[in-house]
Amino acid sequence: MKKNTPNNKTVEHPSILRRSNMTHGQRAADHMTGFLGSWKFIIIFFLFLLIWMAINVIAFELRWDPYPFILLNLMLSCLAAIQAPIIMMSQNRQAERDRISAKYDYAVNRKAERGIQDVQKELRNIKKSLDEINKK
Repeated sequence: MKKNTPNNKTVEHPSILRRSNMTHGQRAADHMTGFLGSWKFIIIFFLFLLIWMAINVIAFELRWDPYPFILLNLMLSCLAAIQAPIIMMSQNRQAERDRISAKYDYAVNRKAERGIQDVQKELRNIKKSLDEINKK
C-alpha cells in the first residue's frame, strides 16, 4: 500500500518490506536471532550444559572433558563470538526498519497537517462569509 506524500512522492508502508529484497545472510540473521533469543534456546542449551557436565563428572569411561571443562569453555566462547555479531546484524536491520517507519510516519503526519490547515482555511472562509451574510 503506497501513500502519496505532500510533495507527491510515494512512500511504501514499512510493514510491507519485501523478503525478496533481503539477502540470504539477512534472512538467516533474523531467523537465528529469533531462535537464539528465545526461552526455547535457553532451556535447550541449559539442559545441554547440565548433561555435558554430568557425563564428564559421573561417567568414568566417557570423560573426554574432565573438570574444569576446558573444551566446554572453548565451545561457549566460540558460541558467544559467533552469536553476538549475528544478533547485532539483526538489531541493525531492526533499527533500519524503525528508521523507515519513522520516515513514513513523518510523511503521513505532514500530509495530515496540510489537510488540517486546508480545512481550517475553509472554515475561516465560511465564517467570514457567514459574518458578511449576518451583517446584511
